[in-house]
Amino acid sequence: MTWLLCTRSALSLGCSPICTSRWREATVSADPATVAAALQVLAHLGVTLADLQSDTGAPAALPTVAEYLPRVVAAAGPGARRTYGTYWERMATAWGDWPLNRVAASDIEAMKQDMIATARSRRNSRNGRHAGEHVIAAARAFYRRAVADGLIDASASPAHRVAKPRRLPSTRRALTPYELEEINAVARTSGNDVILDALLLRLHTESAYRRGGALAVRLVDLDRRSGLVRLAEKGTVRWQPVSLDLAEHLYEHAHGRGAVLPTDQLLRYRNGQPISSRRYDHLWKRIGDRLPWVAAQGISTHWLRHTTLTWVERHFGYGVARAYAGHTDSPGSSTTTYIKADLHAVADALSAMTGQPHPLATMEETQAAWPAATRR
Repeated sequence: MTWLLCTRSALSLGCSPICTSRWREATVSADPATVAAALQVLAHLGVTLADLQSDTGAPAALPTVAEYLPRVVAAAGPGARRTYGTYWERMATAWGDWPLNRVAASDIEAMKQDMIATARSRRNSRNGRHAGEHVIAAARAFYRRAVADGLIDASASPAHRVAKPRRLPSTRRALTPYELEEINAVARTSGNDVILDALLLRLHTESAYRRGGALAVRLVDLDRRSGLVRLAEKGTVRWQPVSLDLAEHLYEHAHGRGAVLPTDQLLRYRNGQPISSRRYDHLWKRIGDRLPWVAAQGISTHWLRHTTLTWVERHFGYGVARAYAGHTDSPGSSTTTYIKADLHAVADALSAMTGQPHPLATMEETQAAWPAATRR
């Protein structure tokens, strides 16, 4: 390798061809042991002879934020696109022609503060805190993809040098039986589809489904005989017990409104079209207009989930509540690994809550814990 470098230097200095040819001969006749040792050193450094002989030139230019964003969006899941899409578009607008390594932590911090200051005020808003948190989360997801693609080093990500705002404690609480009665009474006596609205409230109260999970339920996911609904949400799939009465109502609702194929969505409007998340928005807006305390506290479908899981935890323990909620992660102490409950325990809790027997329940029937209005 030394002789090769000397050859290049000699040519650049105008040495005679005879001189350089002698150096080439010396290179050819080099000691094999020396050559082997040199190659071993190069291999240890991750360098090949081709790397030494090639003209590397200037390093490849990084793509700009606008150029790289489509790759990030294509690799993201539907949940990430829905949550971060707005913030990724803001990044492309503000820094679109900047290469990835030009964006600084202070730029992301400035965008966070701007989003906090201009966030819309909603029923569940926290003075823009969630918007600021989402800016950082979106930027981290963007640069995490750049790191995975080998474009930048993990230590060079500006998004990971910006601290997320500390998440405030949730204002949600368990609703009282009287509050549940009021909410159900309004849903059953107002609106243009009281049957659908009553069914939605009962489904979420019994099952503690998230809104997205209920919207994803298909005809094939309903097992009327066993009182089960297959639920796909938050990247998990599980069977969730529901009362046989509710299972039958769900089946009649779906078939009466045009669900025929196994993959047809279960919850539907009167015109046969599948419902969307907007139905929930209209439902709670209408309830809030008639019950001021609902609007003032920002009560939503997730409060029904919180109410059900609180009751299950109080009466059946943390392990059953965790299974009822569909939580599969185990944050905190490793002790939570052993606090588990099976489908039969969840069915026991459901049976006790509704006062109705369930095929998978193992305990004797008990008196219903919920108001009658939620079970009609």
